[in-house]
Amino acid sequence: MLNVSNVIDRLREIMADETFTQLKDELNAYHVADLADIFQDMKPDERLMCFKLLDLEKAADVIEYLPANLQVEILGDLDEETASRIITRLPHDAAADVLGDMEEDESETYLEKLPHKFSEEVRELLTYNEDTAGGMMNPAVLTVNSDMSVLDVLNYIRTKAEHDRMELYYLYVVDKQNHLLGVVSLRKLLTTSIDTVVEDIMISDIVKLHVDDYSDSVTEEFMKYQYNALPVVDFYNRLKGMITWDDVHDLVQEETTEEIYASSGISTDVVDEDEIISGNILNAIRARTPWLFITLIGEFIAVNVANHYDHTLTALPVIAIFMPLLAGLGGNIGTQSITLMVRGLSTGQITMSTAFNHIIRETFIGFVIGGFFGILVTIVTWGWKHNIELGAVVGAAMIINMTLATIIGTFTPFALKSAKIDPAVASGPVIATTIDVLGLAIYFTLVSVFLMKTI
Repeated sequence: MLNVSNVIDRLREIMADETFTQLKDELNAYHVADLADIFQDMKPDERLMCFKLLDLEKAADVIEYLPANLQVEILGDLDEETASRIITRLPHDAAADVLGDMEEDESETYLEKLPHKFSEEVRELLTYNEDTAGGMMNPAVLTVNSDMSVLDVLNYIRTKAEHDRMELYYLYVVDKQNHLLGVVSLRKLLTTSIDTVVEDIMISDIVKLHVDDYSDSVTEEFMKYQYNALPVVDFYNRLKGMITWDDVHDLVQEETTEEIYASSGISTDVVDEDEIISGNILNAIRARTPWLFITLIGEFIAVNVANHYDHTLTALPVIAIFMPLLAGLGGNIGTQSITLMVRGLSTGQITMSTAFNHIIRETFIGFVIGGFFGILVTIVTWGWKHNIELGAVVGAAMIINMTLATIIGTFTPFALKSAKIDPAVASGPVIATTIDVLGLAIYFTLVSVFLMKTI
């Protein structure tokens, strides 16, 4: 495994000696993924100096591996001519992503400098929502006609591959109006007689995506069918591009990161993910503060519940020591249920049609676990405080609280999904606060009903 710190120290020594030929050879010897790691840990001036020494092809590959903020930073520090040449060497979808992260006037400047055909294709990608198949696809697709022979197709591939940066997974069969008719795998081409006509070997029952399909649908289709690439068509079944498994892998990583952030109450809607970790501090504060305010309001409600029963706390102060116990276990089991449902909905293991079954199943699990811990708490409290009534009340509150938390944790993601809201927000602080409020209300009610009469 690459030791980035040691590599950077070595590169700094070479830079200090001003042996730039050696520095260039050293940099170009690294894999682009390793270079991306190295550049992220460098100072801005060091990073720019090293980037300028890379071959153009390698520079373009490194740009693809870098986070969005560094892509914009590096390209912005280069002269426009060099930056444009690097952008031209990016796949269309990657170029659209990079330009989409720039200021509008800056991206327009680059678009005017790019080759006309490339620029027009990138402009079209920028018209689609970035979270749809149209915004993710690469329009550079290899197409053939149904009446071509296998030999014609193989010769055609050699010609196109020489001049265009195309990812060769499948060949798509289209008519003169570019309507998608079928698909042929490279494996099928290489194992079929060269005189065979494409129409005889193509698959016409095609799994395809629509330009307006959102990212979650794209992910589900790839997970279900396990293809290396899928074609993207418009409303008229005209082929517009393709999405590869690499694109979906990046998408899954982004969605997983967003789910983790959402589960912690960190908003990525107004602030880019890169800004949250290492960018502007004010942006990081903006991403984290809103949900904390909502949590504060929720906790004030919980405090108000406790205040409503202040006479109970005054009469029986011992009950206060069990409040963190109930809140902690209730919150944890609720979070477990939420995590299982959100992840299941994300991966397709759980669907809306099976919601009722999962709610019933999780409720039973919550009741059994709550019953086990309730009995355990009852026994421990009885032995500790020598009060069977107190132990029974705390135990009963534990059972009800954990069962209710499981129901809330299971039901909420399905409710949000049906309302077209990201279920990941269900695992945020709001749900935990809701469980706290209800748990306290149940606990104090049981204490008031069953213990206050014994005083």
